[in-house]
Amino acid sequence: MVSGAVAAVAAAAAGLAVLTLLVLIGWIAAPHAGLGLTGVLRTAAMLWLIGHHVGFALHGAGRIGMLPLGLVLLPGALLWRAGRWVVRAGGVTRLRHVASAALALAVPYALVAWALALASRSAQAAPSAAQALICGFLLALIAGGLGGARAMAPWPKLTALLPDRPRSVIVGLVGALSVLAVAGAVLAGASLATHLGEYATLSNSLAPGAIGSVLLLVTQLAYVPNAIVWAISFTLGPGFAFGTGTVVAPTGAALGQLPAFPLLAALPQGGALHSAAPPWLTVAVLALPYLAGGAAGLLLVRAAPTPSLEAAPLWGLGCGAAVGAVLGVLAAFSGGPLGNGRLAAVGPSGWQVALVAALEIGIASAITAGIANWIRLGGRPRARRFAGAAAVASAPAAATVPVPRPGQDTDGGHTIYLDPWAGDTDVLPQPEPRGPSALP
Repeated sequence: MVSGAVAAVAAAAAGLAVLTLLVLIGWIAAPHAGLGLTGVLRTAAMLWLIGHHVGFALHGAGRIGMLPLGLVLLPGALLWRAGRWVVRAGGVTRLRHVASAALALAVPYALVAWALALASRSAQAAPSAAQALICGFLLALIAGGLGGARAMAPWPKLTALLPDRPRSVIVGLVGALSVLAVAGAVLAGASLATHLGEYATLSNSLAPGAIGSVLLLVTQLAYVPNAIVWAISFTLGPGFAFGTGTVVAPTGAALGQLPAFPLLAALPQGGALHSAAPPWLTVAVLALPYLAGGAAGLLLVRAAPTPSLEAAPLWGLGCGAAVGAVLGVLAAFSGGPLGNGRLAAVGPSGWQVALVAALEIGIASAITAGIANWIRLGGRPRARRFAGAAAVASAPAAATVPVPRPGQDTDGGHTIYLDPWAGDTDVLPQPEPRGPSALP
């Protein structure tokens, strides 16, 4: 517990130090009339809370929940290192004790986040203390727990502790998400590349200056994960919105006036989504989720084939449902309100993305897993299984030799049967030990 408290305070202080430096650079470079060092510290604390996806209420504007996902990388990396340090400094030797180490880190870290949310409140902005407590706890528990588990053993040994079926589903999940992430990044980058003129116009209209341009670039990089998630939602079909009554989807786009943020130049203007794109490109974009589902099915069967033709498609559907759940959570966190006015609805719908992704990726994964499993088992898994069972049934049973015991008459005629091959361990390979005890 002491190690967890020390690591929590150190991780929070390191993140605050980095963000305070950035705020100080902007404060020195820009006019700061009326904003003293106290305001600088409050602004840094607000950015730190935003990095934990904590929303806030802005005076005169309303609720702000459209937060950059890229800032989560900073506290996540620090908590990863903190979890490793807690495991090593606390002398943790068993894998099941990593959860206790993660809790020892997450509880004080959540309290620090809650205290900063209360301390950074002002007349202009008020962060949510409840969100700070919950999000700080969850982020520290997940990132610290993963870091602590990695400190115990490499990932291949950790994944080898899982049963075959859950491990195969996780492998398929990671494969599908990787394909979608690459496709989303390429799609978002290509859209921005085709609108470089609008991007330059918006950047010049802000006139940020030399240091302001660097800070503006950092802000846009922090929103890149949001753009990738939006592009994935676009390929799935539901698309996303940027304001009430707006939509950007493969079927078309309807947008209103957009804020003067250069990264938004990648969005289609005036609903002209298919004017310059050939029809085959739209078909290719819509086929990306099915390609990800096919990759998930192949990886699932490669990780753990099943002797039953019916089981492989069911596991493929389960993998698709897991991918849909993850994408739904990411879609929900990638958007949010930008005030109480027209921009109260920004980003994709979490439940729509989850449902459509589970159907598209699940069906593609089920079909691919069934075909791949049938080919991997030689095309006749049932016949091979029944043939193997018949061969085992027709094999002669192990010979047993009756050995009379001394004094058989006094024992009521009992006879002890011995298997002469009972001690022979070379007949069948012995299974390797599996579980946390197999770790070094």
